[in-house]
Amino acid sequence: MDTSKKANIEVRPPQSAEDQAWLGQLWLDEWGGDTMVSRGKLYRYEDVSAVIAWLDGSRVGAATYSFDKDDCELTSINAVITGSGIGSHLLSFVEQTAREAGLGRLWFVTTNDNVDALRFYQKRDYRLAAVHVNAIEAARKLKPSIPAIGYYGIPIRDELELEKLL
Repeated sequence: MDTSKKANIEVRPPQSAEDQAWLGQLWLDEWGGDTMVSRGKLYRYEDVSAVIAWLDGSRVGAATYSFDKDDCELTSINAVITGSGIGSHLLSFVEQTAREAGLGRLWFVTTNDNVDALRFYQKRDYRLAAVHVNAIEAARKLKPSIPAIGYYGIPIRDELELEKLL
């Protein structure tokens, strides 16, 4: 799948060095660096598949993901403008890409403080698959910049794994 267009939002893979640079800056701004830790694995934005959302000629969001033998892990998703459907379009694109690849599951982890993400994904039929208690302690060994306190003043301790069967 090369492009997806719904409303005025277009979703497509990065097509230029400028797209890659923008994606790298997005990870730096939103995730505090060019790496992401999930279930003890360190990801770099250059090493995962990516799609960028565009609105009226401007980049407004991105999602990154990684295929495994049987499933797809969503490694990041960001919308520059919240509440505008950008995240939903990005997620739909990744889901469809995974389905077309014959994969049966899309999954990701978030931290225990990310209650807004829990609301977003559960409304889109994702279910809690596992709680990895104190997993962030190990993640900080790979990425020390992970803060101790997260959204709403909640201490960041656990990884919550959510999944959707495709």
